[in-house]
Amino acid sequence: MKAKFELSKEKKDYAISEIKSYFAKERDIDLGDLAAALILDFFIEKLAMEFYNQGVADSYKYMSSSIEDLLEIQRFVK
Repeated sequence: MKAKFELSKEKKDYAISEIKSYFAKERDIDLGDLAAALILDFFIEKLAMEFYNQGVADSYKYMSSSIEDLLEIQRFVK
């Protein structure tokens, strides 16, 4: 099963604006909204799962470290 990532309209509009700005500034190419939206869709399709999985892995490392810190404060009966 392939996961589908959706952006809110506001976030998608912002991302499209950023893509258009990047291409204008860095590549001297004026993209329209449709072209920028297609580029955004391409990156979401090809890379979103990688970013998601990296976030999960980073969260796991953080939580594992926090749990180890928690175990260090244990007190033992003598």
